[in-house]
Amino acid sequence: MRHIIKVVNPLGVKDTVTTKYMRQNEIFADAFNYFVYGGEQVINPESLEELDTREIDVPYGGEKGARQPVQKTRDVIKSVIAMMDKRTAYLLLAIENQSNIHYAMPVKNMVYDALQYAKQVEEAITSHKMSGDYKGSDSDEYLSGFMKADHLLPVVTLVIYFDSKEWDGPLSIHEMFAGQDARVLALVPDYKINLLSPASIEDEDFGKFQSSLKEVLSFIKYAGDKDELKKVLDADESFRHLGREEVDVLNACVGAKIAVKEGEEAIDVCLAIQQMNEEAAQKERISTLFVSIKNLMEKMGWSAEQSMDVLSVSDSDRKALWKLLK
Repeated sequence: MRHIIKVVNPLGVKDTVTTKYMRQNEIFADAFNYFVYGGEQVINPESLEELDTREIDVPYGGEKGARQPVQKTRDVIKSVIAMMDKRTAYLLLAIENQSNIHYAMPVKNMVYDALQYAKQVEEAITSHKMSGDYKGSDSDEYLSGFMKADHLLPVVTLVIYFDSKEWDGPLSIHEMFAGQDARVLALVPDYKINLLSPASIEDEDFGKFQSSLKEVLSFIKYAGDKDELKKVLDADESFRHLGREEVDVLNACVGAKIAVKEGEEAIDVCLAIQQMNEEAAQKERISTLFVSIKNLMEKMGWSAEQSMDVLSVSDSDRKALWKLLK
């Protein structure tokens, strides 16, 4: 008989749940409103329109001149019309979810953004060709295909790090160069990444979030410190009815192990953590009692029942111990 073993890739699970979570317009907008506008509600979730996450770079000259087009897939990218100081801004916003530190993140993001700009140029060229509006343009405009009056939409990529550790990877291309002459680096354009890392968020700044991203990131920040995490959970009533997708992110990214019943959409995280702690304490108590009982049985020659009587073991603990002593 053949046995089929299903192997689950933990990184794949993390990517799936974080992308699903960040794809929600409310969460997506909240991340950028916090990072770009300091919590001011500039980007309206309803104004977001999801775009194709695939980026294909076709070099100028069309398909015949592109023997090996480059294709990359972003996590989430959306277009938005944002209003700031009574001015309209057309933007392309993208999010890259990271559950682990990527030590070449500046290069990764630079490629994604460059492909998006190349795509915009190609779309402009195609548009001019279809409309036939090259008449009256000078030779330079005609040859480049991109007119003097054409403009690009800014692409802002935000990296969200779903881990409690400090990000110790490079934040720019220049940080990835070693021992270079400053005169040379002055001629090399730097490329910096926009990073949202829970460990670097000040406690008072979590209040600038308007969605469940506040609870998710604050939980992640203190996931490794039980005492601080308990303070955070006790101080925020929102943790008593966190959504299933939020809990999926916490379970996958920081191993929260919060139990979710089938069909349950709102989870009391505080209660779940309390029950987990109680279960952990019970396991530790049972383990300690088991060792003590075995020692008494071996050294004193007593039965398991006599050993439990001497140790004043409760009825509930006896049931658990009998399973181990069988």
